[in-house]
Amino acid sequence: MRLLVTGGAGFIGSRYVRALLEGSLAVTGGVRVTVLDKLTYAGHRASLPDRDPRLDFVRGDICDLPLLLDLLPGHDAVVHFAAESHVDRALEAAPDFVRTNAYGTQVLLDACRHSGVERFVHVSTDEVYGSIDEGAWTEEWPLAPNSPYAASKAASDLIALAAHRTHGMDVSVTRCSNNYGPYQHPEKLIPLFVTNLLEGQPVPLYGDGSNRREWTHVDDHCAAVHLVLGRGRAGEIYNVGGGTELTNAAVTERLLELCGADARMVRKVADRKGHDLRYALDGRKLHDELGYAPRIPFEEGLAATVGWYRDNPDWWKSAKYPKEGRS
Repeated sequence: MRLLVTGGAGFIGSRYVRALLEGSLAVTGGVRVTVLDKLTYAGHRASLPDRDPRLDFVRGDICDLPLLLDLLPGHDAVVHFAAESHVDRALEAAPDFVRTNAYGTQVLLDACRHSGVERFVHVSTDEVYGSIDEGAWTEEWPLAPNSPYAASKAASDLIALAAHRTHGMDVSVTRCSNNYGPYQHPEKLIPLFVTNLLEGQPVPLYGDGSNRREWTHVDDHCAAVHLVLGRGRAGEIYNVGGGTELTNAAVTERLLELCGADARMVRKVADRKGHDLRYALDGRKLHDELGYAPRIPFEEGLAATVGWYRDNPDWWKSAKYPKEGRS
């Protein structure tokens, strides 16, 4: 199988590519991967294997139709991770999120259709549902995004599903909870807090820390995406649920303990605008149809993640403190 992975130098995309090439995600007949990544601040070539004859890397933009039309022929499927994804940045730069997440998805779908690439997996987020006080979202839940980031991803989901309904494209959508694991950019909560604590710096906790999130290890998410690629139904949405639900304050406490710090390192900061209180996904559809179940317990995965950042300061320092002209 020949796959095009957009955003494949980002956190989740690069982990998916590594899993494919290392054989932990099985592909009948072998795999060849083309990574397309713009290498913004969140994309790092160093997140991918250094040398592998089955990997081709192309630096480019999913909004570049001529590039896509040249690149896509011969590929069997697209796994679409590329996105602007940081909520705080979206509050100040919403047009960038709409361009990449909504417009870029449309351009990519058009290029696939004109190039004869039929299978398309669109990777999205639980944030498109908004906030839920109790219970959990099913795939039929109405979309109610509360941030520019979430709204741009909700738009991209609808665009992807419309390509199936209008043109008959073999499109599936996945929506996952908060991810954590190696190679995540230090702007996100867990790697930001870990790297700050490793540097002896305080950690900024929004509000009173009562916001609740469901945490899924990136390797479990990649396994779910791969199941959907292989056996997911066209036009369907699959929630990747079954993670561990914790308040941000509880996650902070665990990180303090793992990093050998105490509560004096926590600095309460003004809450984010439009900060959703709680996310929770009902993942029964993915489990019942495709047999998915998360394998990595949160406590085990979190300890391993902290260990990875402790052992790889060169990677995270280059991401946290980028130099001008990084490629």
